[in-house]
Amino acid sequence: MSHFAVVYQLCESLDKANNKGWRKLGEIVKSDKRFKVSLDDMDMCSLKALEADGSPSRSLLKLIGDQGCMVGELVEFLQIVGHTDALQCLKPPGIQILVQPQSVAVIAGHNLRLSCYAVGASHVQFQWFKKTEEVHNSSSPDLVFSPVRLKDAGFYICRVNCGNAYEFSHWAQVDVLDVPPRYEIWLNYLLYLECGAIGRPLPQYQWYRNGVPIKKATKRMYTVKNLLPEHQGRYRCEIFCSNERTWSNEVDVVVVVIGMHHIFCFIFILWLDSHFSHKVFLPLATDKVALLIGNLAYRNHPQLKAPMVDVYDLTNLLRQLNFKVVSLLDLTEFEMRNAVEEFLSLLHKGVYGLLYYAGHGYENFGNSFMVPVDAPNPYRSGNCLCVQSILKLMQEKETGLNVFLLDMCRKRNLHDDATPNVVLKVTANIVFGYATCQDAEAFELSSSGFTNGVFIKFLKERLLEDEKITVLLDSVAEDMGQFDPTKGKQALEIRSSLSERRSLTDPIRPGDYSDAAEAHNMLWSKAHELPESKILDFECGVQIKMDFAAEFSNVLVIYTSIVKKPEEMLSCQAHITNLPLDLDVDPKLMNKETLEETGSFLLSGSLPQHCLYTRLGSLQKLKEELAFTVCLHVQFNSLDDLVQWNMDVNVGKPLTAKLDLNRPTRKNSCQLTCHMPHSPSTSPSHSPASDRRFHSQGPQQHTNPYLNVCEPLHGAVGGYGDFRLYGDHTYQYENMPCSPFLNPPSIPIETTDDIDDMQNEFMNSLQLYNHP
Repeated sequence: MSHFAVVYQLCESLDKANNKGWRKLGEIVKSDKRFKVSLDDMDMCSLKALEADGSPSRSLLKLIGDQGCMVGELVEFLQIVGHTDALQCLKPPGIQILVQPQSVAVIAGHNLRLSCYAVGASHVQFQWFKKTEEVHNSSSPDLVFSPVRLKDAGFYICRVNCGNAYEFSHWAQVDVLDVPPRYEIWLNYLLYLECGAIGRPLPQYQWYRNGVPIKKATKRMYTVKNLLPEHQGRYRCEIFCSNERTWSNEVDVVVVVIGMHHIFCFIFILWLDSHFSHKVFLPLATDKVALLIGNLAYRNHPQLKAPMVDVYDLTNLLRQLNFKVVSLLDLTEFEMRNAVEEFLSLLHKGVYGLLYYAGHGYENFGNSFMVPVDAPNPYRSGNCLCVQSILKLMQEKETGLNVFLLDMCRKRNLHDDATPNVVLKVTANIVFGYATCQDAEAFELSSSGFTNGVFIKFLKERLLEDEKITVLLDSVAEDMGQFDPTKGKQALEIRSSLSERRSLTDPIRPGDYSDAAEAHNMLWSKAHELPESKILDFECGVQIKMDFAAEFSNVLVIYTSIVKKPEEMLSCQAHITNLPLDLDVDPKLMNKETLEETGSFLLSGSLPQHCLYTRLGSLQKLKEELAFTVCLHVQFNSLDDLVQWNMDVNVGKPLTAKLDLNRPTRKNSCQLTCHMPHSPSTSPSHSPASDRRFHSQGPQQHTNPYLNVCEPLHGAVGGYGDFRLYGDHTYQYENMPCSPFLNPPSIPIETTDDIDDMQNEFMNSLQLYNHP
């Protein structure tokens, strides 16, 4: 902005102001002995208002400017006047704070973000301070506490730097409340009461005794020293936030005097059960557990790609929210049922339970079905898991929050005409996040590498936000709605009966559980514990270090490195061999020099180099302890032939092998309450075609999985009447060969006939595949 423009804007601001305008400025300058401003001068300036382009302020500024008044001195005068708009005109060019940090009250254990957004003529930098101490690693416009702790309470300010200029934000107070609030009476004649409310702006408090406000009792903590009998009575606290107010519950304090001692009787004040528009009520979880299942390597159906990355990303985020997470890939029907049964055993009163599923699926008559990797073709409800049946069992546990995130298609399965009879309780703790709308498809994005499905692509950007879960999912839905490749084709659908502000960030206050429940909790936690590192000492003097990494709860990576090698050896390598037959591991993918060669793409940046890697999947199939042989091959300087040493290693049952998910599915009382063949805790009742496995005599890898989808003779599945793609494979039912043209395998997984259009819309030529 030019000098003339600054002066013009400053004068306009001073001319329009009344009690803080040019006249007030003149009076302050007049009282300063450095400059001479008389009453006649003030009258002269006032007469300028009668002229067409006259300005009293410009006349005053010229007068004091001719006497040597500098800009810094003018700023001091304007600060005394308190004219913020005029001061803004004289601020250093290039710095403008657009968003000021706000004072806030939060509960310890939650995430908190203070924000200060600013723009400048050049690049701006940020420094956060807690009082006079700079906050470590705080060069971002957002100061994030994840989680916030009691010691983080205090006053914060942000300094914005732009070149040689700088600007300070407003002060923001952070008030951190302990959970649960403490209501104590100490024995040294002291009464201590505390009431907590959270929100923006900072809530204000007023304590009452027997309906009368207590003087100077305007903090959330109220203390009475030297407690006397006259201090007994009914106490409660009134809380203000903006123009709204509410009350805490009441507590009775009774003081009984016995001799020289006081005995106190009291009732705890309950946490606020109402909320302001600017303040939210945050409940507590007694625990948080999550089961994440990603099915991609289907035996009889198109294979998927994104579930692996989706489950991996979601696992890492939920762990940051203090969820106990078990993440599993490629489960059969028995394994899925057993995994759900283990998950249900962890649910008790007040527990937050989250189930995420990515894979093939369908929806009939309002019931959603998850398809295991060994499901026959065609499959029916007896081969799948019904989500509503799982929900029914979760409700019986009196859970605090039930969250289902279903990343699958919801098309109608024309091969299944069963009408499940699932009677759900009326509870206010259920949230469904469907990756797509009813009778629609879900999509995954695929490029040369691995990427997320559309749903998780946007969910992972917001999952850590301290928002009510339905508000968070609404934001995800809006983000998905702006995504051009799937706009009009996939939209997030949210179904909820949530009446409280339940959030995934809610803190945990453990409940009282039985020994059996604690044992289940311990087992679930250990399902992601790794074996301890091992040092293997061979007789020849070679020392091998063996380490472990978990890609998922049922996928283990073993990597070995040479720690010590005698000088007479030219080279040596240690290979893993003789793995249990339960694990379906390709020997060609073992003992590789890079993780990518083993099929592991998600841990490559976190593990050391110069090792040999082996990836073990499907650990849930392990029936005994994991035992194998380490074979050491040594090349000596003096010998041409390799010399071999073997060492047997046993690492117990690693990761999810501890859960014994391969066991036969157990029956329980669910059959008595849920008359459904697909109940997650009962043995399945197969459909008429469930024993007919669908096999391909050709290779199982599909460049485009939908080239093997054939149209039934009676019409395309799901109503794509003009869509017909045939594969070049011969299919076999019960060992009887037939042509797909004569007896096509009907797959209730929908394709889309405009994939090519969507490919062109997506940046970087990413291909869009159906993600049922």
